[in-house]
Amino acid sequence: MRSDPPAGVLEAFWAYERALGTDDLAALDRLFADGPGTLRGDAAGLLVGHEQIAAFRGTRGGAPARRVVEVHVRTVDDDHALVVAVTELVRGGRGQQTQLWERTDGRWAVAAAHVHAPAPAFDPRVWRVLGDPLVPGAAGGPLAGRGVAVKDLFAVAGQRVGAGTPAWLADAPVEAEHAHVVAALLGAGAHVRGVARTDELAYSLAGTNAHTGAPPNPRAPGRVPGGSSSGSAAAVALGQADVGLGTDTGGSIRVPASYQGLFGIRTTHGAVPTTGLVPLAPSFDTVGWLTRDADLLAAVGDVLLPPRGGAAGTSRLVVSPALLALAQDDVAARVRRFAADAGAVPTTAWDGVDLAAWAEVFRLRQAWEAWRAHGAWVTAHPGALGADVAGRFAAAAGVDDATGARAGEQREQVRAQVLDLVGDDVLVLPAAPSVAPRPDPAGLDAVRAATLRLTCVAGLGGLPAVVLPTPGPTPPPGPDGGTGGRADRPVGVCLVAAPGRDRELLGLARDLARTTG
Repeated sequence: MRSDPPAGVLEAFWAYERALGTDDLAALDRLFADGPGTLRGDAAGLLVGHEQIAAFRGTRGGAPARRVVEVHVRTVDDDHALVVAVTELVRGGRGQQTQLWERTDGRWAVAAAHVHAPAPAFDPRVWRVLGDPLVPGAAGGPLAGRGVAVKDLFAVAGQRVGAGTPAWLADAPVEAEHAHVVAALLGAGAHVRGVARTDELAYSLAGTNAHTGAPPNPRAPGRVPGGSSSGSAAAVALGQADVGLGTDTGGSIRVPASYQGLFGIRTTHGAVPTTGLVPLAPSFDTVGWLTRDADLLAAVGDVLLPPRGGAAGTSRLVVSPALLALAQDDVAARVRRFAADAGAVPTTAWDGVDLAAWAEVFRLRQAWEAWRAHGAWVTAHPGALGADVAGRFAAAAGVDDATGARAGEQREQVRAQVLDLVGDDVLVLPAAPSVAPRPDPAGLDAVRAATLRLTCVAGLGGLPAVVLPTPGPTPPPGPDGGTGGRADRPVGVCLVAAPGRDRELLGLARDLARTTG
């Protein structure tokens, strides 16, 4: 390897730096090699293929301002050169980038790149408040040493509740007592690592926030983390907390668990007290949590859930082709394979169920309750909410009491149907209908609608639901022995059972995690 640069490579490097500084997306696309084998990696993960890299650039809003302080070139051959540059960020700190440049048809382009930037003291997209720890737990206990990311809806004594909205935080008092579940976790020896970000007033499933941005999704870089327990999920996925405490109204545990390859539980409605929680729609709101493994998920359940009671159901797993059809093909295939490996039995019981109509019942009743809970505050704070959540509250304002009451009656009818359909079995279905989407506002509305058609089953029935990551596909080798650009994005499978079977589901999830990989 020689130190003299081949002709033209330094000129291409400086053209790249100029394009980066001006966020010239067209020039940056030209300066990265076209094709599925191009690589770009950083602390958030690896992007494979020109298409993924271009999509990432199109949504990040430009790179941090910097200057190049050193450039080193090592020539591989006349058409390949390794360029290592040391950069100095305007905001402080030094970074480094390593690029493999390749000349094709007389034009230089980056074939592979790795970017290293100084890590922030804490990531404000993930955390609102962070401590070391923020609140220590009791000495000893079954959760001793475990760090908890608390969704910014739960009261933490000595802190204010922000609910994902700066205007709400500005009005909020300092809490005198912990929320019930926070106190229970502290009493079991866990410590509060910090207060994690949430979507505004928890009225979202995407994980984006107009004020603080979207927490990173380390398992699917450049894609949304899932909400509204987005900060709690990201903290767990990033290894910054062991337990992500959150809530699930319409899927806010299940969706981020699916998008980020985590284990998660939405508990039976009313099984875990919601004292000290900012509500969204009280007749749907439930406490939930996320972990990186099934054993810890169950251990938290041993602390928070009531003792096992009532008649136990069967351990038979059933899977409905009609519910699988509501997911995209790649997701349905992964869940179908998981169900087969787990011994699930196909069922036709769900054929003909109008899930779109059920989702509309859920949407109307949730909207009516959300406006009753927060309509006065929203009205008194015009412009305080981001466009997506503000739009949902505007629609909620139009749901009158008669419509809300009718949706409540329909919800009870649907609940009876759900309980009859689920019966004593364990239903296997996709936790979300797609892998984590890109943060395109227009597309996210369609994703939300599709997601509610699946998540409303547990929501309307008040049922417990546990999410497990499915084993990923085995990528075919590319021409260079790599994966050919095929990404292994997480897909979650959801187990749903009758009310009160939370502990059974946690035990089943633990067993399945061991047997299905």
